[in-house]
Amino acid sequence: MNQPSPKRALVTGGSGGLGAAICRRLAGDGMEVIIHANSRLADAQALAGRIVAEGGRAQAVAFDVTDASATTAALNALLDQGAIQVLVNNAGIHDDAVFPGMQPGQWQRVIDVSLNGFFNVTQPLTLPMIRTRWGRIINITSVSAVMGNRGQVNYSAAKGALHAATRSLSLEVASRGITVNAVAPGIIDTGMAEGSFSAEDIARMVPMKRAGKADEVAELVGFLASERANYITGQIISINGGMA
Repeated sequence: MNQPSPKRALVTGGSGGLGAAICRRLAGDGMEVIIHANSRLADAQALAGRIVAEGGRAQAVAFDVTDASATTAALNALLDQGAIQVLVNNAGIHDDAVFPGMQPGQWQRVIDVSLNGFFNVTQPLTLPMIRTRWGRIINITSVSAVMGNRGQVNYSAAKGALHAATRSLSLEVASRGITVNAVAPGIIDTGMAEGSFSAEDIARMVPMKRAGKADEVAELVGFLASERANYITGQIISINGGMA
């Protein structure tokens, strides 16, 4: 008896600390994981190799999510191999500065990756996902989009816009078996957060008195990507150790 093909999952920014944890979780759940990178293709390839060595299915791909034509070309090549039914929009960058001193380029770069990148990746995958009548779109945002943060007006604006997009897109595709949710991590112990917060800062800001772990966020993403989350959509789910 033929076994059904595994669901295919694309994780943008999959070569970074949080993205890698998400890739490992989805692979552990039996999905074929497509690990996206921009400039760190070697890291994505190494992660794919480790997943395959552990018995999973994975491949690496590189493209710039801010380049619409290059993104569409890469996605079309991936779709030629089969449907992509799980999309984790994890790509994002920081370029922090207090707003009076923020340069136009700092604003534009952060918006381009987090928000325009969301459109460039998600829009071409939506109709193919609809045709399968099942899908999961999970947008990784930030506590900064919920609470705000000094020096991150650009980042907060980009991730806050993703919250609005999450809710609106969820309404469009809910009847097609597709859920759309956002996961808003707080202070997570990854390369992006390294050096940004001292132990004293974390103890003051986080009721649990510690930074979160990438694997803890990945567990939430894995649940939202599963059949068990069929009735959860349009939600912004914080994972932040109790930050208000």
